[in-house]
Amino acid sequence: MAQRILILCTGNSARSQMAEGLLRFLSHGSLDVHSAGTKPVDVNPFAIEAMREIGVDISAHRSKSVAEFAGQKFDTVITVCDSAAEHCPVFPGSPQRIHWSLPDPAAVPGSSEERRAAFRQVRMQLESRLREFLASVSRK
Repeated sequence: MAQRILILCTGNSARSQMAEGLLRFLSHGSLDVHSAGTKPVDVNPFAIEAMREIGVDISAHRSKSVAEFAGQKFDTVITVCDSAAEHCPVFPGSPQRIHWSLPDPAAVPGSSEERRAAFRQVRMQLESRLREFLASVSRK
């Protein structure tokens, strides 16, 4: 049975959506990856665009509430924003908890190009951390 991973953020619109798509892509589908938010809103179009640039399609993703996963078992729960880390519910089975404090690219003001750059920057940070995470999972 594949390891189950849940990636949490506040809005489930950018960081966690990008991380879900990236981890599924980088693991070649070998992990059961989900994302959710403590206060979900729509998936950000800049997140979809940033992922499309590297060949990862998250256009069919939808924002989900963490409540949809209540009572489910996960091997690892990764929070990608401080607010989600503070409000993360307890999941059965004592999953490994990982926290990455990443800036919210959706909060960056400015032109469309400045906003795209913020999403690309977060995408690169996520990819680096997710590659490290995958390496640690494969060593177990």
